[in-house]
Amino acid sequence: MTRPVVDQHSDWPADHLAEARAVVANVAHHGDHLIRLACDVLIAHGETATERDEARVLQLVIDARRPVRRAQREDQGRAGQ
Repeated sequence: MTRPVVDQHSDWPADHLAEARAVVANVAHHGDHLIRLACDVLIAHGETATERDEARVLQLVIDARRPVRRAQREDQGRAGQ
């Protein structure tokens, strides 16, 4: 599988960084999958070490709460039976 060629002067990186920052800024309004993708972009392409580190921390938080949500769904399913 070949990777698409990205023109060095294109707006692609800046556009994706802007979208990722918007997702992170509005984290309460987005699903975990989209937040995780945004964090991946910021970790790989963030402009500062702080931005990359904060994206890593947010990704850890999102990943850590996943088992809790699964357990809550299972508990709700048992309560409905």
